[in-house]
Amino acid sequence: MAGTLNMTDRRRLAMLLTPAYLWLLIAVFLPLAAMLFFSFLTKMPQDGPDWAITLDNYSAFLTNPTYGTLLIKSLQLGMIVSVICVIIGYPCALVLAKSIKGRAREALFLMVILPFWSNSLVRIFSWAIVLRGNGVLELTLNAVLPFDLNLNLMFTTHAVVIGLVHSYLPYVILTSYLALQAIDDDLIDAARSMGASKLTILRRLLLPLSLPGLLAGVVLVFVPVVGSFMEPRILGGRMGTYYGTLIEDQFVAVYNWPLGAALSFILLAVVLVILAVASPVLKGART
Repeated sequence: MAGTLNMTDRRRLAMLLTPAYLWLLIAVFLPLAAMLFFSFLTKMPQDGPDWAITLDNYSAFLTNPTYGTLLIKSLQLGMIVSVICVIIGYPCALVLAKSIKGRAREALFLMVILPFWSNSLVRIFSWAIVLRGNGVLELTLNAVLPFDLNLNLMFTTHAVVIGLVHSYLPYVILTSYLALQAIDDDLIDAARSMGASKLTILRRLLLPLSLPGLLAGVVLVFVPVVGSFMEPRILGGRMGTYYGTLIEDQFVAVYNWPLGAALSFILLAVVLVILAVASPVLKGART
């Protein structure tokens, strides 16, 4: 009887999971398989019957130093944005989880997730209005300060970083908040009763216990930032040429889909290698 029930439960579980697996197959794996196939072609099949299989798209990455330079530049951008998000986001999550209660927490939490409710292009162009020369930020500072400033942050690397931090900061705050919220307040009270200072509690108790959530937020920020193209394109101008904009150009401007697909899979491989190298740290944080 027990064996029959187990078999029935397995069938029900399979029926429940089948739509999710089908969605992953159709929406994720099939497009990836198609892109992988395109990355080995000389040209797209619809462009002519004389297409062939080649490794030239991947060898182009090795022979053209510009591609490697842009990839390193994008990895550096991902690290910078991730570090800034941690510096800003973790204290915000700590305040939300342990210092503020009631309606005030709900209001601040709403402000944190508010960027998710707006279109990304709207956010980017809003920053363009703020950061451009004679923009909102510059006019405000010149109205307050006794001397004039000429910031004109638009079309600079700083503008790209600001736009990306604004877009991805909520991920660090949310994951860190969930991890901090799971820490029992009795542990903090016990540490205080034993004479531990606030810094000691943060360093020896809160940070180690919430590290899995913090690292999850870093991964959620780093991976998409490395391949981002909208913020660098709009806020960076000529300074916003990164690996993501290079891939976008291959698909949209040059119409060289095979090379764009190859560059995309190289980026995917590099990110997976980085995550594999960092996996011991991630596993250590969970234990």
